[in-house]
Parts: sequence; structure tokens; C-alpha cells
Amino acid sequence: MPLWQGKSNASPLGYRIFVSILKNFGIRPAYVLLRFVALYYSLFSYKSSKPVFDLYHYKLGYGRLSSLLKVYSNYYMFGQSLIDRVVVMAGIPNKFSFDFDGENYLHEMATQKKGGILLSAHLGNWEIAGHLLKRLNAKINVVMFDEEHEKIKQYLDSVKGEKSMHIIAIKKNLSHIYEISDALKNNELVCMHADRFLEGNKTFSEKLLGTEAKFPIGPFLLAAQFKVPVSLTFAVKETNAHYHFFATKPKEYDLKSKENFMKELLKDFAAEMEAKLKQYPEQWYNYYDFWH
Repeated sequence: MPLWQGKSNASPLGYRIFVSILKNFGIRPAYVLLRFVALYYSLFSYKSSKPVFDLYHYKLGYGRLSSLLKVYSNYYMFGQSLIDRVVVMAGIPNKFSFDFDGENYLHEMATQKKGGILLSAHLGNWEIAGHLLKRLNAKINVVMFDEEHEKIKQYLDSVKGEKSMHIIAIKKNLSHIYEISDALKNNELVCMHADRFLEGNKTFSEKLLGTEAKFPIGPFLLAAQFKVPVSLTFAVKETNAHYHFFATKPKEYDLKSKENFMKELLKDFAAEMEAKLKQYPEQWYNYYDFWH
């Protein structure tokens, strides 16, 4: 099973079609079209569907038929997350509502002026969460892989509204490390995913759903290096128009040893991620063998 390559299979034409529908007809027709797209991927994209099926059947214990239905639901929810992201970032009128659990922790984190790291996963809709973080009185930096096809990036940039975050793109020359370092030194907040890595990157292991899995060492090493508080954050969709944002109380770990710091943080992250995965199983958008 091939490892994750750091980019999606979406096309510029697909984005143009959905954005055109959103602007002219609203969200509901886009969701209707999305059902056919999700069905197509469920039936004909074996490469990405197999690891999703294995997650539901072998890791979460669903029956075969239930797992197949979950694969379809996963694609459908993933498509909704992309549509919702464009709607929010482009300022298209919508009826989204939000619940916030732990937002007070992030406000405290921002007012302390010590900087901090917000760790999340490709579970739920982090782009929505990142957009909402403008409510905080702090500069927000979001670390993202920069491997999306250039034409798609250019098109999405053309429909986005005012940017509320500073994007730090992960580069092969590791220049992003210096940007993250500068942000933390300036007491800013840095948001990053901690559930994916590119082949060749350094990793370390922790159990997820009962089996050892590899996690990227970078986010955990940065937290230990700069000794900043860490909050685990997720934004999941609960209905067609409602999101739920979660943030844990910021924690400062044992500073005597970087290794202990990273191990404790990884253990907490894996436990929180597993809990959210069991609660919202259709919203982990992971299309490669995570336990490879």
C-alpha cells in the first residue's frame, strides 16, 4: 500500500464546478451533486477506498456491509468539508452554526503571551476551525503541506475572501522550521496536524486503536524545543449546518527531558485522536494505510 504523497487527487475543473454551483444556487444543490461524486469514488477508487474500509472493518469492528456504507459516508463528509471550506473562506452566505468547547482555554493561552502550539489531525474540518481562530487576540499561523497542484491552489486563492491566518507552507528545504521558530519566539500560536508524514521523515510510534502507528516527530519536537503550552483541537461536523469545536486545556509537560516531553505529548494526542475517531468515525479523511 503506497504511503501518503502530500497532495489530493482533486482537479481544477471539479473545484470550478462546485464553486459555480455554490455561488449561483447555494450549498444544498452542491451537496446533491456531491452524493454522485462520493458514490463514484466509493465504487471506482480502490486505492483510496481500501484503507478506509480496513479502518472501519478491522480497526473499528464494523461488519462488511456497514464498512462499505461508511466508506461512502466518509467520501461524502470529506466533500462537504471541502465545500464548506470554500463557502466560509470565500464569504458565500451560509447558515453554519458552531458550538465551542474549550475556547476559553485558547483565549487564556493567547493572553499569556507565551506562544503555543495547537495540535490537530485530518479529522473533521480544520480549515473551518482555523478560520474561526480569528476570534482569538493572537496571531495565528497554520502549518500546511505545500504539495497541492499549483492550478488548484491558484483557483482557490482567487475565490477566497480576506485571509485571517498566516500560512506556513512545509517545504522540502525545511525553511518552514525557521518560520515556525520565529512565530513561537514572537509568542504567536502555531496550528499543525500531527497525524501525517511524508516518506523519509522522522517518526516515532504510539498505539492507535490498539495497534502501533507512526506519527511525525516534528510537531512534538517543536513543542519540546520551545517549551510552549500545547492544546489539542478538533472541529467536527454534527449536522449539515452545524460544527462543534473542541480544545483541551493547554498543558505544559515535563521539561527535564525532551524525550519524556514528546512521549507524554504523543500519548495524550493519540488518546484524544482515538476518542474523536470513535465518536466521529466518518470524519477522519485518511486515504492511505496509516498502520503501514
